[in-house]
Amino acid sequence: MNSKNRKADNYSGHDYYQLDELLTQEHLLAREAVREWVKQEVSPIIEEYSEKAECPQHLFKGLADIGAFGPSLPTEYGGGGMDEIAYGIIMQELERGDSGIRSMASVQGSLVMYPIFKFGSEEQKRKYLPKLGKGEFIGCFGLTEPDFGSNPGGMVTNVKDDGDSYILNGAKLWITNSPVADVAVVWAKNEEGKILGMIVEKGQKGYSAPEIHGKWSLRASITGELVFEDVRVPKSMVFPHVQGLKGPLSCLSKARYGIAWGAIGAGLDCYDAALKYSKERIQFGKPIAGFQLTQKKLAEMITELTKAQLMAWRLGTLANVGKASPAQISMAKRNNVYTSLVVAREARQILGGMGITNEYSIMRHMMNLETVLTYEGTHDIHLLITGYDITGINAIE
Repeated sequence: MNSKNRKADNYSGHDYYQLDELLTQEHLLAREAVREWVKQEVSPIIEEYSEKAECPQHLFKGLADIGAFGPSLPTEYGGGGMDEIAYGIIMQELERGDSGIRSMASVQGSLVMYPIFKFGSEEQKRKYLPKLGKGEFIGCFGLTEPDFGSNPGGMVTNVKDDGDSYILNGAKLWITNSPVADVAVVWAKNEEGKILGMIVEKGQKGYSAPEIHGKWSLRASITGELVFEDVRVPKSMVFPHVQGLKGPLSCLSKARYGIAWGAIGAGLDCYDAALKYSKERIQFGKPIAGFQLTQKKLAEMITELTKAQLMAWRLGTLANVGKASPAQISMAKRNNVYTSLVVAREARQILGGMGITNEYSIMRHMMNLETVLTYEGTHDIHLLITGYDITGINAIE
């Protein structure tokens, strides 16, 4: 049996608490469309691309076609015009296929399109958002630096005033999509120490985006640097409606929200594979699903995933009315990613030796989730965000 046919595709046990009853017809249609696209376009090729550590760049256009870029942004600006729950569901189905594919979409929509929509001028919105929404432009988000990750306020990337332009210098690291991006949303300090956001186009003198190689995780996602050496950025490319860390952190909240949903998809795919395998694998004269310890693993998997689903759904209802706080988003991102990582590890054990092969998706999900656990805010930083929120005492500074 080839790997394509061995992928788990039984979703009947996912909705243990009948959450589908809380979803609209639009939500269900979006889920079905993205799920089918993933089964047709991602699942048959993702193991090969991951093994080669190569990004399936042709999928950018497909992601645009299914409305995965900015699903909750207004249609007039290239988005999908859907609500935040639909956005989350789309991320979940993409990450069921692969975390790297979800990253391609969430960076484009939440970290590039969203800040242009939220903070950009009308001219910037009209120029860039429709092309980004259609996948004609690929974008990336430049915040993390070689020496500043969890402490973005310490950034050293800077701009100096030069008449009608700024001169940009510095470097960003661990930037999804950067080697193939046409535009970058970049955050830098001006001469007064204020953080500005700006759009920087590829191809300018002094702009480079070398690819990072040697990753054991997110191997089907292209990651790189952004290096700026006296890059001239017209002041018309600077966001007029935001200064300070509020800008990049609000973008991260948007992306983290999508991750809180997306990670569930990876966990569910691992659970599916383990459940199906346990019913087919015979040891000591019966399926291993009949042994107590296997049932313990499976029961705990679906329990924790159901809790994650409930948390994501409630967060989505809050987001729909503008009441989802950054701290609530942090809690969901931290909990749901960790939950799915534990599920992946337990699923790998159920499959035994087969669990480490690329005939199944489990090991790939496990490796991917190790990265998702620490990007867009590490597991520990998100815990401290919750700690600060409940005590009022900042343990980070």
